[in-house]
Amino acid sequence: MKFSYAFSNLCGAVYRQGNLLFTNDGDSIFSPVGNRISQFDLKRNKSWTYPFENRKNVSCLAVSPNGLLMISVDEDGRALLVNLHRKVVLHHFNFKRPVCDIKFSPNGKFLAITHSKSVQVWHSPGVMLEFAPFVLYRTFPAQYDDALCLSWSDDSNFLAVGSQDTSCRVYSLRHIHGYHYVNLTAHRSAILSCFFEHKSLNLYTISKDGAVVNWQCDKTLAEMQHYMEQQLEKNEATKDGQHSDADVNDSGSELEEDSEKGVSVVENHQSSQKDDSNEDVLLPQTKRRKTHENNACYWENSAKHLFNQEGVAEVSCAAYHGPTHLLVVGFTSGTFTLHEMPDFNLIHSLSISQQKVASVAVNSSGEWLAFGCKGVGQLLVWEWQSESYIMRQQGHHYDMNVLAYSPDGQLVATGGDDGKVKVWNTTSGFCFVTFTEHTSAVTAVTFNHTGQVVVSASGDGTVRAFDMHRYRNFRTFASPRPVQFASLALDPSGEVVSAGSLDTFEIFVWSMQTGKLLELLTGHEGPVCGLAFSPLSAILASCSWDKTCRLWDVFERKGNIETLHNSSDVLCLAYRPDGEELAVASLDGQITFWNVRGVVQTGSVEGRRDLQVGRSVEHKVTAKHLAGGSCFTSLCYSADGKCILAGGRSKFVCIYEVSQQLLIKKFQISKNRSFDGMQQYLNSAKMTEAGPLDLLDVESDSDTEDLSLPGVLKGGHLLGHLLTVILPSMLQVT
Repeated sequence: MKFSYAFSNLCGAVYRQGNLLFTNDGDSIFSPVGNRISQFDLKRNKSWTYPFENRKNVSCLAVSPNGLLMISVDEDGRALLVNLHRKVVLHHFNFKRPVCDIKFSPNGKFLAITHSKSVQVWHSPGVMLEFAPFVLYRTFPAQYDDALCLSWSDDSNFLAVGSQDTSCRVYSLRHIHGYHYVNLTAHRSAILSCFFEHKSLNLYTISKDGAVVNWQCDKTLAEMQHYMEQQLEKNEATKDGQHSDADVNDSGSELEEDSEKGVSVVENHQSSQKDDSNEDVLLPQTKRRKTHENNACYWENSAKHLFNQEGVAEVSCAAYHGPTHLLVVGFTSGTFTLHEMPDFNLIHSLSISQQKVASVAVNSSGEWLAFGCKGVGQLLVWEWQSESYIMRQQGHHYDMNVLAYSPDGQLVATGGDDGKVKVWNTTSGFCFVTFTEHTSAVTAVTFNHTGQVVVSASGDGTVRAFDMHRYRNFRTFASPRPVQFASLALDPSGEVVSAGSLDTFEIFVWSMQTGKLLELLTGHEGPVCGLAFSPLSAILASCSWDKTCRLWDVFERKGNIETLHNSSDVLCLAYRPDGEELAVASLDGQITFWNVRGVVQTGSVEGRRDLQVGRSVEHKVTAKHLAGGSCFTSLCYSADGKCILAGGRSKFVCIYEVSQQLLIKKFQISKNRSFDGMQQYLNSAKMTEAGPLDLLDVESDSDTEDLSLPGVLKGGHLLGHLLTVILPSMLQVT
């Protein structure tokens, strides 16, 4: 038995929030999934998840131009510097404020981030371990509201920043005489995206209300580079003594005063020209040109376009591909449009989801478009020229309840509260088939002995069998009266299907070949929460909340042959691979081992002390006192039967040695602090008079419609702001 389990891949979720990024070759895409990063290789049809974790859910990503470094920033502004080739974390850094956007400069020397109302530019860190790889280069003046987006020019000398205050400012990375920054105002709503044209200083700004403004610059990149070289020569001549030291100090102080006031030199030059009486008779265009003729550069509004979307759809994200001049815009209605700039010609428009498009990306060749939908956890890659999907993946909309390995370990079947059964390939990590026949939550799922049939049970009162060759529901098992099924089991030959009910406390037995009900087993006085056939015989074991486990001989029709009494309500059970031993987990946190032949208890494990329960923000007592209600809800033997894995109402999975009833190892399934109950101690500074700060909707999103219902604890109709708790609902070993 191998105990050194290491994280390998994350199946069942492909996208949660944050921005999508293509690799430099355009063949793979990075997708933030919670506090982890997954990479999907679109050409080799593989996916993997990096082993490192952020402290909270990832909000934005950035990859260096050479493809060696990646920076992932979480919701609180804590960043990880990662070496992509070695998949190791080089440094932890805290920006101390939430970051909306982060981008490397095209030359790879600088890193720009939005820092609340200001913008910070850092020296790009190296690929080797350093004591302090992040060195601040420059901080640009603050805007009137939070900065939302960034865009670098191709020469890495200019930085455009879009803000919540409906303005876009263009900063110069170097100090240029006669230029501080230019404030571009032509929008009526917050600017979500801004882009420089390819090998040009022309600029596009896109606002939330669906307006696109084309800003034309009076200089090209070559002209601006020549101008900067001239300024550099003048500065060197000044240092050689052509000007006095007093003049140098005076000019420096004037530049500092301008930067402190937040007023550009361009604006000061405009105000000085207002007193000229000759300018009153000039046309506005001529006046503007004469006003700026002595400045470094300026931008003017050359065109403004509007997206004609039906209803109240607003822009949610945008991406621009410079070499092909393609502009991709996603909307809150789940629609995206593809335009050719600067003429704003509509190439394509398609509705891809019922939820808003949260992120969009374009690969290096401009052929593939990637879309991420936060509400449904959907990730799409669309080839716009052939109008076909390269990849279309979506996880469960609500909680995932159950899973099962195929006999060969190549497939994993999962069932969730959304009523869907998904089958995943463990090698590639992709879901290749989804069954949507169930109308209620899926409570159990399993494979037959050949791996060609998937059987699932649901709260809608049906048990369905799916063919893995034709991908269809070929058999549906139903009860004589409406019931809710909570457990499921197949005999080793795959000929008998049994399911336990939640409300009538009965066990139904059907024939796989004919679909007829063979037998109805009664005797339990509580919900039947677990079923398992012996691997080597036809003995069916069932557990219930009535504190008993019962053994049934299904083929001989002898009914209940043995009853195993426990000290508390039984939650789950598992057979040892040889069928000689049965492990039972109860509500009091104990795992009891029974010899099936002699019906004798061989040992027990007190697991409550091993389940360290974290403290929730709603709890009034410490985590130590909360451990009294912890228990195991899933059991699984190792392949050799010497160890057993147990998980339940805790963030830990425990591994016990069966013969000596000792805890060998336990590992934590996640360290994401965006979930509730992940910490042992709470921060008292987050407690306010209105309650815990994490439960207050301080920054409510106006895009989401309030559909909350009282009394709902899961799903899409939660009342108020409730944090999600992560718990292992089922364990399986290949």
